[in-house]
Amino acid sequence: MMKMKEINIARTIVKMRREKGLTQEDIANYIGVSKASVSKWETGQSYPDITFLPQLATLFNISIDELMGYEPQMSKEDIRKLYVKLSADFASKPFDEVLDSCRVIAKKYFSCFPLLFHIGTLLVNNSMEAGDKEKTLSVLSEAKELFVRVKTESEDAELVQLALNMEACCALMMGNPNEVIELLEGTSHKILSSEALLASAYQMIGKSKDAKLILQVAIYQHMGYLFGALTDYLMLCTDNPEQFDITLKRANDIAEAFDLKKLHPSLLMKLYIVAAQGCTMLGKTERALEILEKYAELVTSNIYPLQLKGDEYFYLIDQWIEEFDLGNTLPRSEKIIRKSMADGVINNPAFTILADEIRFKRIVEKLKNNCEERYSP
Repeated sequence: MMKMKEINIARTIVKMRREKGLTQEDIANYIGVSKASVSKWETGQSYPDITFLPQLATLFNISIDELMGYEPQMSKEDIRKLYVKLSADFASKPFDEVLDSCRVIAKKYFSCFPLLFHIGTLLVNNSMEAGDKEKTLSVLSEAKELFVRVKTESEDAELVQLALNMEACCALMMGNPNEVIELLEGTSHKILSSEALLASAYQMIGKSKDAKLILQVAIYQHMGYLFGALTDYLMLCTDNPEQFDITLKRANDIAEAFDLKKLHPSLLMKLYIVAAQGCTMLGKTERALEILEKYAELVTSNIYPLQLKGDEYFYLIDQWIEEFDLGNTLPRSEKIIRKSMADGVINNPAFTILADEIRFKRIVEKLKNNCEERYSP
């Protein structure tokens, strides 16, 4: 485990004593202890009695937390490193062992709300690896509790909204649609965007690059929201073949316009799976196989490591992505991602009807090889 910020009262006493121009004897006289006691405090051989902490804090004009050198927070960089480590651990170590590590860390930093949010996200993203359904539901419940704490205790409005969305995601995965509706109904119909105003303001004061960055980020985000909504809507259109075809065409047009194969292949993967499922439900077997072949070609192509990034058009957004708590870090380890890509076809009941098709068997083999070739001993 990487070293995080711990209690370090010895270092603080030395630092503050020197800043105040005091000697060890001065502190000893003020507190009413021996000079040898103060010396032991500064060398870490012993700690001041808890009853002395208010006096020391008052002497140095700092809080007791500052005196103890204790910060129940992690820096953005620490969170990022820890997330990467735990994500890799979920792919290589026993699930229960890594889950216990997550619990210990969450308990230790229970007031570091960005960390709690990302621990919860890790649990959600890896919950399907827990084993059986009951255990998966238990892990999702733990994650949900973390999101509820962030939502109710954090003062960061953006983080609170993200936590609310993830709480709803957990509820949906746990099979509680009424809870999702209760949490989100009335919160998702408003489109309030300040990007145009902010970009105009930057332009007026001569900060053209900042204006472009704001609008590039807006276009990128809204494109992602639109594409995701079209994909989700496609799932609902199997009762109307014409609407299904139109929706799929519009999603494909956006994918081509923004070159999603390179820019954001993960979005395209979900579309392909949903589209293939819809085609099988509509009896369009050939079309379903054609789409699954595109899916297999995409997920076995040179798209790794999967990460958020800009391109020739979105040439400024990398600096925005870097400001995220996790930067462009994957939500799960690459090993688990590749496995889930294969499972999305191989273990998908919607494709059972295709099992005897030669083309489908080739797709399955290609997806299996995509896992084995990269991670074989």
